[in-house]
Amino acid sequence: MFQLNGNPISIDSEQVIDGIRYPHLRDPALREQLGVVEIADPEQYDQRFYWGVGNPKQLEDIEVTPDAGDPYTQKGMKSEWTYQIKDTAGKLLAQTDWMVIRKAERNVDIPATVVAKRAAIVAECDRLEAAITACATVEELITVVGAQDWPDDHL
Repeated sequence: MFQLNGNPISIDSEQVIDGIRYPHLRDPALREQLGVVEIADPEQYDQRFYWGVGNPKQLEDIEVTPDAGDPYTQKGMKSEWTYQIKDTAGKLLAQTDWMVIRKAERNVDIPATVVAKRAAIVAECDRLEAAITACATVEELITVVGAQDWPDDHL
């Protein structure tokens, strides 16, 4: 990232500095002459897991007792990700729920590929839930979340 007088600047686009138009500022000597400085980009972090650089979100549920009001449970990331995993599984299963209802109501067989896919969805949900429960660190949770392996949509 480049800055001029403390303000971000693009060296690839046209700039007007002190009334002079420059088509670009790719030349390091020209940048130095004009006082354009390169600074390190801000450190990046995954906002799903961190409040800021080196500041992870709460992993476990905690009981909170405010000075005024009733105590409550503040959900941690493990609970939130477990909810998201179950929600994903539910949405994937919902696509073929009508076949299960049709089987129950009219005894129409469910295709074997659908039965296998539904079993794979449930198995992946169970695997992810167990892995999330076992996480002791935010880094472990990031690894589990990144290793989701839901069955594809093709039947």
